[in-house]
This record gives sequence, C-alpha cells and structure tokens, in this order.
Amino acid sequence: MRGAQPDQPVAPLLTSLIRAGLAAMVIVCGLSLRWYGFPLGLPAFVVKYGGSLLWATMVFLLVGVVLPRLSRMQIAAIAVIIAIIVEFSRLVHSPWLDAFRLTAAGALLLGRIFSLWNLVAYLIGIVVGICLDSRVARNRIQHQPNTLNSQQAASTRE
Repeated sequence: MRGAQPDQPVAPLLTSLIRAGLAAMVIVCGLSLRWYGFPLGLPAFVVKYGGSLLWATMVFLLVGVVLPRLSRMQIAAIAVIIAIIVEFSRLVHSPWLDAFRLTAAGALLLGRIFSLWNLVAYLIGIVVGICLDSRVARNRIQHQPNTLNSQQAASTRE
C-alpha cells in the first residue's frame, strides 16, 4: 500500500545514519556549487539561491539526525525556525559576529547579507528535504523483507 506506515518503523539510529549520509551528500553538492558554479559558467542566481536551497535541505536533514523520532513536519517546522533565525541574524551586527561572517565557515553557515529571497529558497530547500527523506524511507520500506510473511510461510511448511 503506497504511503502506508510500516508496523515497525525503521530504528531511530538507522534513520539518523541515513539522514547523516544524505546531509553529507547535500553538503558536498552545496560546496561544489559554491566553489565551481561560477567557473562552470552557472548564472549567479543558480549559485546564490541554489546554495541557499541546499543549506536549508542540510538543516532539515541534520535536525532529523539529532531528532529522529520526530515526524517530518515537526522536523520541517524546526528547520524553518532555524532558517528564519539565521536569516534575521544577518541584521544583527557586532564585531565578533561580523568577524565570524568574514570567515569561510561563517559565510557558509550564517551568510553575510539579509535577503527575503533567501527565505523563499530555504522553504523550497526544506520541501526538497522532506521529499528526499520520504523517498528514501519509502524505498527502504519497500525493500525490507516482510518477516510476518516469512514466518507464515515457514509455519505452513511444518
């Protein structure tokens, strides 16, 4: 049955590991886009907002790593709150925070310039995260052997 929940959900540890692997792939894609997007001739729009989209996807997945028992919608809500806080934090200026934003890690994690368009990219990225997570979970469920049917088949042979 498509979209049905399994009788025994995937173990939280396995869920966290899968999400961590997906987050690592998203990070590689995001860094590749930032480092090689312009040299490859990609438009600035794609590099800028594609990076923001992937950043939000990463946040969604990492929240899911830390809190694997929450539903996707709960994880998405937390990711949206984090994205909003990070974006609006760009309006706050203090010497230590501005100094951190000038580092590569600060620019990648917090960004430098406030933009409402980033919020749109973040929302799209979180939706991408939801779709990616549910797709992987659905594929895992479909490829799990049905232990109940195996036990029933064994009992009928006895």
